[in-house]
Amino acid sequence: MPGTLYVVATPIGNLADLTPRAREVLASVALIAAEDTRHTRKLLTHHGISRPLLSYHDHNEVVQAPRLLALLQEGKSVALVTDAGTPGIADPAYYLLQALLPHAIPIVPIPGPTAALAALAVSGLPTDRFVFEGFLPVKSGRRRQRLEVLAGEPRTMVLYESPHRLLRLLQELVTHLGPERRLVVARELTKRFEEVTRGTTATLLETFQTRLIRGEFTLVIAGCPT
Repeated sequence: MPGTLYVVATPIGNLADLTPRAREVLASVALIAAEDTRHTRKLLTHHGISRPLLSYHDHNEVVQAPRLLALLQEGKSVALVTDAGTPGIADPAYYLLQALLPHAIPIVPIPGPTAALAALAVSGLPTDRFVFEGFLPVKSGRRRQRLEVLAGEPRTMVLYESPHRLLRLLQELVTHLGPERRLVVARELTKRFEEVTRGTTATLLETFQTRLIRGEFTLVIAGCPT
């Protein structure tokens, strides 16, 4: 029988958010495939777990996926983790799963934290219908086209952005969605300096123009009024 691939969600900041089931799986598998082994080692050490680690990320997936498939076909179980949150949600996983599916490898989700849902839950914006956009394209042409589409999106939208591009994104939201669109910017969720700032696209652009911008950002944007 082949081994099982466990897709394991890990904390997005607070290490205490690792679920008991995730801890049990991580402690029992033959190997943990991690986006950044150094980062994952800190999590494992905090929880008293000692297991072999293999680097698996966007830049080596073509090489590592066959190695992981071979281990699974030998009957060894593997846990796939990302640096923070759920693998496959704006993080590596898709390529590996596509490589495993033709070989009937069991794939089991171990659910847990995701920054997108954490921010959505505290946003105060409608949550009955929403769309996850992840990171917008970096190149200006494709980025502008995507923003033009999102301007008319009626559902609540969730985006990720890096600190060095936050002001650019806020200005783009004012330009394409208008200055009065409701917006929530969540920073460093579950971490020591967690902050959730609510307002409009214009007021939050003004707010962050006067701040030193650090950390990981999740933006929740109100849908286009109908």
